[in-house]
Amino acid sequence: MEHPYGYIKDNKVFLKGFLGKPDREIGEVKEDEPSTIAYFEDRFAQIQDKVEKLKKDIEENQNKGSFLMKLIHLRDSLYESDALGDFVPMIEELNGLEEYLNEIIQANRAKNLEIKKGLIQEAEALKDDTDWKETAQAFKDLKMRWIKTGPVEKELEEEIENQFQEAVQHFFENRRHFFEGMALQAEENIKVYESLVVQAREAHDLPDAKMAFEISKKIQKEWKSAGKVPAEKRQPLWDEFSKLNNRIFSKYKRTLNPGPQMHPREVMKKVETLTEEIKKLAGKDTSPELIARAKEIQQEWRKLPPRKPKDANLLARSFQFFSDIVFEKAFLDKLVHGKYADFDQKSEMEQNQIKTALLRDLLHRDQTEYETAQNNSDNFQVRSSDFEIMMKKKLFGLKRKVDVKNYVLKQLSQK
Repeated sequence: MEHPYGYIKDNKVFLKGFLGKPDREIGEVKEDEPSTIAYFEDRFAQIQDKVEKLKKDIEENQNKGSFLMKLIHLRDSLYESDALGDFVPMIEELNGLEEYLNEIIQANRAKNLEIKKGLIQEAEALKDDTDWKETAQAFKDLKMRWIKTGPVEKELEEEIENQFQEAVQHFFENRRHFFEGMALQAEENIKVYESLVVQAREAHDLPDAKMAFEISKKIQKEWKSAGKVPAEKRQPLWDEFSKLNNRIFSKYKRTLNPGPQMHPREVMKKVETLTEEIKKLAGKDTSPELIARAKEIQQEWRKLPPRKPKDANLLARSFQFFSDIVFEKAFLDKLVHGKYADFDQKSEMEQNQIKTALLRDLLHRDQTEYETAQNNSDNFQVRSSDFEIMMKKKLFGLKRKVDVKNYVLKQLSQK
């Protein structure tokens, strides 16, 4: 049986060759020849529908170039399709459509190339900017625009991509180095602030209020010129530093305005009375009432003239020593109640054992600090009179802390 585009021979269906292709077997007769021919014609009609749908999709969509590969696959499949019909017009039509899409793609790629060159110029202009926050956001926007821009010609793609990425990486590498440097500098700056706090503590403990005031002025200037550090690390240091300097200034002001004059005999009598009272408090168990009275005694002591008779020097040291004992015992009491909720329910022996163990730990820490400071002082090469006074005061203070804890330990052992 003959057909315009094929034929049946020996019960097999053939498609006539076209566009240089030979005749090709596409199937065999199943029931009868007319129904077999109709079946393969129907398959051709389905292929025509696919071609029409592709043409419609290309016409209706803005991104026409995205259909190029689909068109090529469909056209190539026509040469192998098992169907009866005139494939030549469809193939020629798809060939023309392919040329049309290639022209669009070429135009788009040329346009994309211009857009990407513009983005590279923007990136180059920004890559050395040091406004890190705004420029980082600008680069994020550039990268998003780059991603949304379509491809360029294959032979240019790697070169263009590298140019853009080099500018982006240049900026972000600069930013990384900057913040790494800032972090390292901040660590060094923190050491400066910590050193100034230590100097403020030592100045605060000096007996000479004027010398302490001069040191305070000097280290406050140094504080202002110290570099930046994160606020959360700087603030605690500043709180202590400012508090110490305020106390130094208050102490210095009191030396300028000493208040009503007292006769030396009155001063000595008051010194003896206050020292005797604080000594009695130091021998008792701590309590809120006892601590309140100790603070009142200290306030009365502060009202005494800064310059006292020479005979008062030994009593003044005793006053300081027994005051420290009162507050050391209060601190120890607070510490044990914080660590043991049931402390008050324990026997007196258990309470003394707990206090003794904790106090020995604290004593070991203070003893180590005292010995370290002593060694550092002995090994220090450059000395000045100010340094000598400051170190002696510091060592005296550390030694007193050790003596106070030993005294309290002795009290506990006698219970």
